[in-house]
Amino acid sequence: MMNPDFRASEGAMTGEDFVPAPLRRLWRMSESSRLGRPAALDVDVVVAAAVEIADRDGLGGVTLPKVAKSLGFTGMSLYRHVGSKEELLALMADSALGAPPEIDTDDWRAGLRGWAFAHRAVYQRRPWLTRVPTSGPPSGPNQIAWMDAALAAMSRTSLEWGPKVGVLSLISGYVVQSVRQFSELAEGRPEGQGQVDTERDYGRALARLVTPERFPEAARLFSSTLFEAPPPDTADETIADADFSFGLELILDGIAVSIERS
Repeated sequence: MMNPDFRASEGAMTGEDFVPAPLRRLWRMSESSRLGRPAALDVDVVVAAAVEIADRDGLGGVTLPKVAKSLGFTGMSLYRHVGSKEELLALMADSALGAPPEIDTDDWRAGLRGWAFAHRAVYQRRPWLTRVPTSGPPSGPNQIAWMDAALAAMSRTSLEWGPKVGVLSLISGYVVQSVRQFSELAEGRPEGQGQVDTERDYGRALARLVTPERFPEAARLFSSTLFEAPPPDTADETIADADFSFGLELILDGIAVSIERS
């Protein structure tokens, strides 16, 4: 965001001069032309290389020296195009997010549901996006496009701007957390073991440890059939979809109540 203490001298700056350098690069605002041969590197080339590394090695594999080496340059050469590792991550996140799909704006609930599932699909393809540190509100053009799509879905409701932004934050946070949790649980499971088997083993083990005298309600839970394996053809993705849908519908139910009240 723009520094509130930043002020242009009288008549000395144009509107573009008010935009900080990181935002100028994020929005690909043209820089002053320079004489000589075109630069071999630009922001898009650097970001594309960094995203490729993250897709292959995860977010932890992205370093400025590694990105530079993949392009045949030194690490210092990247600082002309990205000011820091943090700025590179912000550029990567916006680029990897891409543009949102068409969203139903006639039915706010269907629109937000479609928005949430589409958002989730992006993070499922690139789980490293859930690990990008959040340094502020959405700022990049793709992030703003997703924001605009969600706001369009709510445009015919009676919600004010504040609640609309709250809904956007709530659903996007739920999407990120659900994908990250599923990814972390998958990473923590023994090789070759799926979610169905893991939950079954968990329920059976805890059923032996959790006693009704000490944990009455938890004991009833673990003695139920909840953690027993579903039909053999049930995939982990099916379970994840059902869990995600359940939580999302609860959120949408709460939004419906807020719309009625407003």
